[in-house]
Amino acid sequence: VQLQASGGGLVQAGGSLRLSCAVSGRTFDRYVMGWFRQAPGKERELAATISLRGGRTYYIDAAKGRFTISKDSAKNTVFLQMNSLKPEDTAVYYCAARPEYRSSGWDYWGQGTLVTVSS
Repeated sequence: VQLQASGGGLVQAGGSLRLSCAVSGRTFDRYVMGWFRQAPGKERELAATISLRGGRTYYIDAAKGRFTISKDSAKNTVFLQMNSLKPEDTAVYYCAARPEYRSSGWDYWGQGTLVTVSS
């Protein structure tokens, strides 16, 4: 099983980026996909999740109204559209997957993609 995250880069404040997480090796019909981020010197935090079966989404307060998590089931890919980016969004972003019957405990992780937002 592989989760391949991509799409990070350098962007000015107010700009946008779209992260992608391609899943291969198995189907994740009854899984929840999440995007985590870890800023320099800080602990990793969950930014957003999406249920692959029902499409239900969750966002942390800092992401609400600016980030949108979505999925393309045909392509086994999950996206994180990030708009109105702020310098404090600078972090390494990771995608992860866990079974939907659990509320925690992420089984699979991508390698991370760096997002840098300049002021």
